[in-house]
Amino acid sequence: MHRPNVVFIISDDQGFWSLGCAGNKEILTPNIDRLAAEGTRFDNFFCASPVCSPARASLLTGCIPSQHGVHDWLRDDDERQSAIEYLAGQYSYTRALAENGYDCALSGKWHMGASAKVQQGFTHWFCHKSGGGPYYGAPLYKDGKLYREERYVTDAITDDALEYLDSRQGQEGPFYLHVAYTAPHAPWLNNHPKEYTDLYKDCPFESVPHLPRHPDSIYLTDEVAKDERANLIGYFAAVTAMDAGIGRILAKLDEMGLAEDTLVVFTADNGFSCGHHGFWGKGNATFPLNMYEESVKVPFIARHPGRIPAGRVCDALVSAYDFMPTLLDYLDVPCTDTLERPGTSFAPALRGEAFRQHDEVVVMDEYGPNRMIRDRRFKYVARYPYGPNELYDLQEDPGETRNLLAQGGAEGLEQSMRRRLEAWFARYVNPQIDGAREAVFGSGQIGLAGLWGDGSPAHSCDDYIKENPNYAPYRVK
Repeated sequence: MHRPNVVFIISDDQGFWSLGCAGNKEILTPNIDRLAAEGTRFDNFFCASPVCSPARASLLTGCIPSQHGVHDWLRDDDERQSAIEYLAGQYSYTRALAENGYDCALSGKWHMGASAKVQQGFTHWFCHKSGGGPYYGAPLYKDGKLYREERYVTDAITDDALEYLDSRQGQEGPFYLHVAYTAPHAPWLNNHPKEYTDLYKDCPFESVPHLPRHPDSIYLTDEVAKDERANLIGYFAAVTAMDAGIGRILAKLDEMGLAEDTLVVFTADNGFSCGHHGFWGKGNATFPLNMYEESVKVPFIARHPGRIPAGRVCDALVSAYDFMPTLLDYLDVPCTDTLERPGTSFAPALRGEAFRQHDEVVVMDEYGPNRMIRDRRFKYVARYPYGPNELYDLQEDPGETRNLLAQGGAEGLEQSMRRRLEAWFARYVNPQIDGAREAVFGSGQIGLAGLWGDGSPAHSCDDYIKENPNYAPYRVK
């Protein structure tokens, strides 16, 4: 059986709003826009958790955080932390691909534990040591050795992806290339080439809101406020520099005659706010941790000439935990693992076939003890154990500015949505690593969750959290 190649491109901390093809008239993303014009863009694709490590682990394994045990971004402050293989013994779609003849290559960010170790079916392993950091002097593993990269890290990741594609010349069998950029993750000041920052020196940045500070926002918002315009220039420049790298990869596929035989997917690990709601960041940009649309909704574009309709926009509610069954279905690759996963294949939507969802279709998210259920109109956020809980009417209030629970009169709707949320999570959660029982502050995971950690602390509570009253755990409002 002939199966196509796959190039999977994932950005880091990118809001769904930050693409030209999504309607942003200020940001320059011509190559991602080309992918959308030549493929299908999904307007309602959601991450499984609004922070990098659990979001990436859910994409890879098809599991929610309370099944794979990664509940927060993973710290690697010391050798013990950096050596933990959080996905050991777990089954991913890359393992399924490798079992079925795919050569799997990683270029860029992993951030799912034990970055020095080749794992989950990969053979080629050019890996960032951490989850972020400087764009010059980035710590990377190449050929098993850790070194500091002098090049702009976006270019280094692109260069490695191109070298891998060159190495496939004359090789038999399909490949899977995982291109994981650190862009547009912070830092944004003095970290990006002048050729890209100059593009935005006169930009009015009308595509982002300029709102008063959110009362629950934490340190990043305060830091950015010292020079918000410079940070906006850096964020937009990081996206455009990444887009240029994506253009080089698409050009290489064209040059090698592989474009017609390659599925290209572009997405992001989690969303991001650049002043939206009055803060900068993602799910851990506030405390209590947030589930705003800008944090949980991400770009998702798929292109495969001749198989995926060009220029189409799909508004189906789909999620990161749907990606593994979708990809394996699309490629006709069997999954030999028997774990019950929550995802449903949306491969018919990729192929342009009828894919009309019923109104009761919902998207679920979790970030530690915070869970969300979202249907086409309403979003309910439950914060365990104390709240505050939130309920938004996205049809009447798309900006999520009015919590219906604070107004009263929505108790019946809250009860219905909470019942659906808790029944869904009860079906899929592994009680040994249940996120609702995890003390996730948003400042990093330092060990295995729940019972898997043998009683050792799993989550960081640094001095800032201890000193900042807005970051006190489970603060009651």
